[in-house]
Amino acid sequence: MLQTKRRNKITLKTAEQLQLMREAGRLVRSVLNRCHEICKPGITTAEINRQCCEIYTAAGATGLFKNYPTYVPGEGFPGDVCISVNDEVVHGIPCDRVIKDGDVVSVDCGVKLNGWCGDAATTVMVGNVPAAVRKLCEDTQHVLELAIDNIKPGRKWSQIARLMQNFAERNGYGVVKNFVGHGVGQSLHEEPQVPNYYDPRDARWRDFDLREGLTLAIEPMCILGGKDDTEVMKDGWTVKSLNRKAAAHYEHTVAVVAGGSEVLTDGK
Repeated sequence: MLQTKRRNKITLKTAEQLQLMREAGRLVRSVLNRCHEICKPGITTAEINRQCCEIYTAAGATGLFKNYPTYVPGEGFPGDVCISVNDEVVHGIPCDRVIKDGDVVSVDCGVKLNGWCGDAATTVMVGNVPAAVRKLCEDTQHVLELAIDNIKPGRKWSQIARLMQNFAERNGYGVVKNFVGHGVGQSLHEEPQVPNYYDPRDARWRDFDLREGLTLAIEPMCILGGKDDTEVMKDGWTVKSLNRKAAAHYEHTVAVVAGGSEVLTDGK
């Protein structure tokens, strides 16, 4: 989500509500697994979008991205999932673009099932991806795993964000700051905002306590080359790296539970 200054009430979920979110999360994971199967040279992003929508619609779920409010009032997101290729960081619009060997394709999927949301993203490496870009993807996925492994009730999010940022920057990547993770539950975007960096000098940065029942969509976005600057394209949605180098995006919906964390979008 776009980083903002707003701050609303954080809602905690019960064990029963977490189970409902896990059901939505399983469906999201099945969609992303399908993307890994079909994302080959020659397929269009529109066809990937069509198959994703077909999977969750057949399961009785509603997609959360189609017609989502945009930066331009009255112009909602036109796709069912976000598909971002190479230097596109997030919010890529599915179209007739043909996937080629060596591309990296990030797919972000959110659904609502039985009143509860699941949200996750993955980056698919297509064929012969350059070694530096492959490492970018692997390291960005590790940033997400690092966050998940270090979540515990009683900690501050800033402790997690620092670990994420430090690992990414030590490996030479830019950590996107304009777009961050978010709380998730009965709505796609709930409080708190979940940045992948720590900077108390940034007026937008707000820390929060990790408490049992808190559900977060954690989504690190890293850019090759060490720069974190991005820009929104003329379509009002697609976000590209300003240096036009490859980006990677991974996301899980994660619950804070006694003793640690529980991933709700791992398909289990």
